[in-house]
Amino acid sequence: MLDRIRPRAVLVAALLAGLGSAAVGPAMPASAVVVGGPVSSPSAGSGSPVAQAVGGAQLAAKGVVVSYPSRSAPRLPGVAASAFVVADASTGQVLAAKDPHGWYRPASTLKMLTAVTLIPLLNPDATVVASKQATSTVPNVVGLVAGRAYKISDLFTALLTISANDAAIALTQATGSFGEGMSLINAEARHLQADDTVAVEPNGLDAPGQHTSAYDLALIARQALKLPAFLKYDQTMSARFVVARRKAVELFNQNSLLTTYPGAVGGKIGWTSAIGPVASAAAWATAATMTMPMPASHTLRLIR
Repeated sequence: MLDRIRPRAVLVAALLAGLGSAAVGPAMPASAVVVGGPVSSPSAGSGSPVAQAVGGAQLAAKGVVVSYPSRSAPRLPGVAASAFVVADASTGQVLAAKDPHGWYRPASTLKMLTAVTLIPLLNPDATVVASKQATSTVPNVVGLVAGRAYKISDLFTALLTISANDAAIALTQATGSFGEGMSLINAEARHLQADDTVAVEPNGLDAPGQHTSAYDLALIARQALKLPAFLKYDQTMSARFVVARRKAVELFNQNSLLTTYPGAVGGKIGWTSAIGPVASAAAWATAATMTMPMPASHTLRLIR
């Protein structure tokens, strides 16, 4: 239920536009744990597959679901998002939701899944040689040069501060191959019970068959909070990235909330021309998976 007084870590996942829809409800699982258990849910649109909604019966609805602690509690404000999930980051309890299992294009919010998958697997001090596949990605953002070796930790910093699409591919290939890396990323989604998520491109650039949900973004963000290395990369405000022998660029964190919103701890925004803004963050203002110590009732106002 919404808590007007006691500050706590809150996850907010919201998306503006997407592919289809599926379900909505009360309790979000921790990794590999379903609070309330899967339940039967009716079909809810052309984009959505399952006949079950993870998280409980209320999550099987498409409309807004919210549990007010009392009649006098503030009502949920208008939220300009096609789907959202507000959850307690420590317990996973869903506080409010709208179409949380609906399928949507993830844009760069998918980079959070790439990061939480690969950070535990890759040696931050190791290097990987940038491939033609990585350097030909459009837009490539950081400007990797084919044939040059880059430090893994530098690539993660570029991935999470400036949303470098080329860094995402290089990190995925650092597992041994692009195919192996994508298999690991999708396996991590299954492990987290992010069953609405299918990753095709590790950077979230639009690709046929790629989708996620507000519910899944909140699960992934919750996992990110458990990784100190993720928060270190994600909270880096600026860093120097050496692209080539005589070329370096300055990375500046795109998450302005880290400097303008008290209590913000990080996250990931995203945008593509096909869907507009999407985000997954520690207090994103447009569409996000947010995590921050603040009352849930105030969190929702951030994404109007």
